[in-house]
Amino acid sequence: MKIVFLLNNAYGIGGTIRSVGNLSAALAARGHEVRVASLYRHRDVPSLGFHPDVTVEPLIDLREGVALPPAGARPSELFAQARMDFGSTPPSLLSDRLVAEYLAGTDAEVVISTRPTLNAYLARFGDPRRHLRIGQEHLTLRARKQPVRALQLPAAAVLDAFVPVSEADAAAYRDALPAAATRVLCIPNCSPTPAVAPATGDSTTIVAAGRLVPVKRYDRLIDAFAKVAPEFPEWDLRIYGRGPVKDALRRRIEEHGLYDRARLMGAASPIEAEWVKGAIAAVSSDVESFGLTLVEAMACGVPVVSTDCPHGPREILTEGEDGLLTPLDGGSEAFADALRRLMADPALRRRMGAAGLRSAARYRPETIARRYEELFAALLADRPRPRSGPRGEGRGRPGAGGLAGLRGLRGLRRLVGGGRPRGTRQAPPAQRPRPAARPLARVACTADGGLTVSALPPAGELRLRLRQDPRGREVRVPVGKDGTATLSRASLTLEEGRWDVFAGAKPKRVGARLVERAALVGTPPTVDERGVSAWIPYVTAHGNLSLRTWLRPAHAEVADVVVGSEEVRITAALLTTEPPAPERVRAVAAPRGQTDGEIGLAVRPLAAPGLFSLVLRQADVPDEGRWDLRLCLPDGALVPLGRIGGDIPDRKKIDVLPSPGPRLRLYFSTSNDLALSRAAKEAAGAEGEDGA
Repeated sequence: MKIVFLLNNAYGIGGTIRSVGNLSAALAARGHEVRVASLYRHRDVPSLGFHPDVTVEPLIDLREGVALPPAGARPSELFAQARMDFGSTPPSLLSDRLVAEYLAGTDAEVVISTRPTLNAYLARFGDPRRHLRIGQEHLTLRARKQPVRALQLPAAAVLDAFVPVSEADAAAYRDALPAAATRVLCIPNCSPTPAVAPATGDSTTIVAAGRLVPVKRYDRLIDAFAKVAPEFPEWDLRIYGRGPVKDALRRRIEEHGLYDRARLMGAASPIEAEWVKGAIAAVSSDVESFGLTLVEAMACGVPVVSTDCPHGPREILTEGEDGLLTPLDGGSEAFADALRRLMADPALRRRMGAAGLRSAARYRPETIARRYEELFAALLADRPRPRSGPRGEGRGRPGAGGLAGLRGLRGLRRLVGGGRPRGTRQAPPAQRPRPAARPLARVACTADGGLTVSALPPAGELRLRLRQDPRGREVRVPVGKDGTATLSRASLTLEEGRWDVFAGAKPKRVGARLVERAALVGTPPTVDERGVSAWIPYVTAHGNLSLRTWLRPAHAEVADVVVGSEEVRITAALLTTEPPAPERVRAVAAPRGQTDGEIGLAVRPLAAPGLFSLVLRQADVPDEGRWDLRLCLPDGALVPLGRIGGDIPDRKKIDVLPSPGPRLRLYFSTSNDLALSRAAKEAAGAEGEDGA
């Protein structure tokens, strides 16, 4: 069949986009012709990616440099009476016209809309004689405000089917639509079988993922972690995603003093590579219509702690078997109790993780795709004989509830008659050269810090080129007949920097389909006769594979940073092949680009070999400047303090530290080294930037 999904913005991130990506891929794999019509487009390629056999068709281009037609600045006629908050990009006359035109011209046999405004568009402009019209609900009726209900319910009442993602929400919609002929039924979201190995359960990391929006209640999670953190000093928290409450969450982390243990990681895709780094998955929402993150985590073998919120978690989790549910009215205290139970019991974590793997199988894409196919067949079997009369008239046109303004055939003809309406054309952006096809590799890190790169052109060479190297250094690694190259720490020495990866007879940049770094979580840098080193593969902003490497004669790995009102305390481990006498080690803040102006730090060795405590007093920092924090060895060598171990290639925007004092900034630089800056008084509002 020919199937179209209507998405608001296929180029963003979020659970609805992921669920459509998963379902569209499953339907395409079963032989259907699948397209995604994205009402808006704000970037060149989708953030989360779609299956190669799924075509994404944007309707309104919001990219920089693309002029919006005049109709884009005029209010929607369809939603003129809808008193609701449409967010930063409200429907416009342009969206009215382009959606109407798209639905009038599509040859799809099934159209599936995914949010209230799109459900209303489909109810108004979808043609029941030409295609099945199916609306989805990715939130819950209970969570919808009254103006949205006033829009959604009349639209749902005239669609062929309406599909919430939980049984409880489907029952709520059936109760709200007692007289509607619409088939209302639950079909849950699907989650593909992860391409990564399941989590081992050995880490001490709590992972959460989703949009940083109020309903996700990451503040509750941070508060709960603050309650258990003193009992479990080796544990840390990672929250993946982006969104409007990021700054508020950062402030909350600082208020709890968790800035060195709770990290906002930014968006990540594919998220499965991050789930498997965790020992516990946390879902702290007030509402989860389904809870795709629960299924994703369970499919990665990670036990879940979730609030018992409406409606998805209770339908997905079995309390005490594959996860723990906490009462909403228990707040952060109840959530902390559940975290504590799993943090203290590795055997329980492993047992629940194994049960979660079995439970997640219910949501495999092929299973959910078959349920949609069964729905399509049932709707087609119930379809009445074609009706006579003008196209667009008859059953399926709501006439109330926020859809006033464009009535029946006359409105539709006014929108789409005679070709594309005036005022809807967009000048295309400046043509970008189409990039040459590139290999898409899969990367897996090994426990010893090496890595394998697979899915390469077979029997060739993998080439690593040091970026911005005046000597143009290149390292070549053979690729086996199976398309796999092994980068061994024992046989390869890579200078410090960023290495870009190329492959093929005519070498092209290698893209990365998946980078598995779970084996690196918590691993220290390697110390051998060559010095101190670390390798961390990563994906660039353009989707290319690169390798961040460090190679130093000596290095001080930062373990803890505590920022006080008058001083900063740092704990670091000195790594070197020839450890000096601890009492002869000094600590300084060395001025960048200068030979004088050094700031002395108090330093003392701790009980563990090579471990030092450093103290920087704010009163000792001059009025202006930039400094790099260093240990000073007896021979005068300056050893960088930083974080090069583990799995995070760039810590500058992740390991964010609070300000130690007026105009002071303590931060990890682009080389992951610890640095200090103080802005001039006249530039007190500006932050010092690292120039590396």
